[in-house]
Amino acid sequence: MHTRATRPGFFPYLAAVMLLLGAAGAQSQTIYRIVGADGKVTFSDQPPVTDQQGKIAATGLGAAAAASGAALPFELRQVVTKYPVTLYTSAECAPCGSARTLLATRGVPFSERTIASAEDVAALQRISGQASLPFLTIGAQHVLGFSEAEWMQDLDAAGYPKTSQLPASYRNAPARPLVDVQKPVAPKPEEKASAPTPSVPTNLPNPSNPAGIQF
Repeated sequence: MHTRATRPGFFPYLAAVMLLLGAAGAQSQTIYRIVGADGKVTFSDQPPVTDQQGKIAATGLGAAAAASGAALPFELRQVVTKYPVTLYTSAECAPCGSARTLLATRGVPFSERTIASAEDVAALQRISGQASLPFLTIGAQHVLGFSEAEWMQDLDAAGYPKTSQLPASYRNAPARPLVDVQKPVAPKPEEKASAPTPSVPTNLPNPSNPAGIQF
């Protein structure tokens, strides 16, 4: 009986091919940020089916990254999924600019929420226990105030790369208010009914024919 010989190195080659295919499939996977009815935020590779399961919210990964999970390098996307970063800022906050610059320079994808209204302040106090800015969340970790050394240590602990690995075309999503207040729509003014045009009687005497003679 003859047996077919297997080429040397065939199995290692096959294993490498399967590994590459698996990595490609993982990189093409889309990650969804889901906000439940109780306000709890979770991340999943499956979108919610019903309103009870939650609604998809902006991930802060920019337009390209929101459309495709492959916009970020695989290792960075894994960290973002596990420890998403959200920065809370306001227009009159000088340290907020330094905080934003640090995240951008290090290449950390983040969502930015602005505090401008009384509703925003109340929501910030419920989240952080204070109303001071800037405020940063890294996953469940809360970081009050800006300290470059402390923020760097927290980002290191979460596993974010020390230098930027973002694609050159990457852009973060635009900053949004913490509370999306929907202004009531003013009712349209009722249109006034136009006064009817008075009808002119047809049986009035004609000055040129006072007798009303018909021809």
